[in-house]
Amino acid sequence: MTLKVAIVGMGGIGTRHADIYQADERCEIVAVCDAFADKADAAAERYGCAAYNSVSAMLEGGEIDIASVCTAGVENGGDHYEPTVTLLNAGIPVLGEKPISNEISKAKEMVALAKEKGLRYGINLNHRFTPAALRGKEWVDMGRLGELNIVNMTMWINNPNESSPYFHMRALHPHSIDVMRYFCGDVTRVHAFFKKGRGRAIWSNVQVNMQFENGVIGHLTGSYDAGGSYGLERLEVVGSEARFVLLEACEHLEFYPRRSQQVEKYAYLGDMMSFGETFESRITRWIDQNIEGADPDEIDGSGEDALKSQLIIEAAIESWETGSVVEIERN
Repeated sequence: MTLKVAIVGMGGIGTRHADIYQADERCEIVAVCDAFADKADAAAERYGCAAYNSVSAMLEGGEIDIASVCTAGVENGGDHYEPTVTLLNAGIPVLGEKPISNEISKAKEMVALAKEKGLRYGINLNHRFTPAALRGKEWVDMGRLGELNIVNMTMWINNPNESSPYFHMRALHPHSIDVMRYFCGDVTRVHAFFKKGRGRAIWSNVQVNMQFENGVIGHLTGSYDAGGSYGLERLEVVGSEARFVLLEACEHLEFYPRRSQQVEKYAYLGDMMSFGETFESRITRWIDQNIEGADPDEIDGSGEDALKSQLIIEAAIESWETGSVVEIERN
């Protein structure tokens, strides 16, 4: 089976998606779309396919089996809604970029539309798609950590860009919150504090406390004013019998038993060397699930997963603005 693939939004991320599809023998890129004609034309020449400047025109151009939506917009997610809804209404499964949308009403509409039409809808929450994360999840599921108690996540990068006041929270932390949910489940309430970095107009630093449905307590530290060449991401999951630490999304995984000195350390599991490779693992899984005919409810890193992360983000913002603990809305 060969999947006929379309990509909407041919910036750097769209090009990354396209390169991965192009390298997979199970896929054929049949269309690229960008509002800027020069980008669409250059991509069409590179991938040997048709170029379009609107999704509606692209849909009239021929058969499409799956599509990636890699548009940007306000807070990196403002332009996802229209192409996604148009594609879903045409019956085409969609892999979107994060954030799903920073307008919760639109995020809900996209998730509901995919469900109504019985379509696969995924989001590029690629931090969960690593051999190291999979190994950690296996440990959790088999009870090797015992009863989970705590999850701590740090994600920070040097990003000088200034946008809307909550650009940092909304653009970066769909990733970090999704990873926390991947291991520990749904969040019920949050309490957050924000700080503007020196010379900043935006809230570029955040601390968020979370309580999970299963009783786990969690903490997120995030920043656009930190980081460097290393030490950008650290996840720790702590249970009654052991804990593990996952570093740099995929590079190092460490297991610490509570009552033993027999520490286990793994480096570059599955030969995944850096974060950049997570795009390939995530998109390959998306291809796999479409080839296999997976049920839409079984999609890894689904639109619903992304919506749940956005609800937590908006609750954290509300917490800061009201000085209160905020209950997470049930979607």
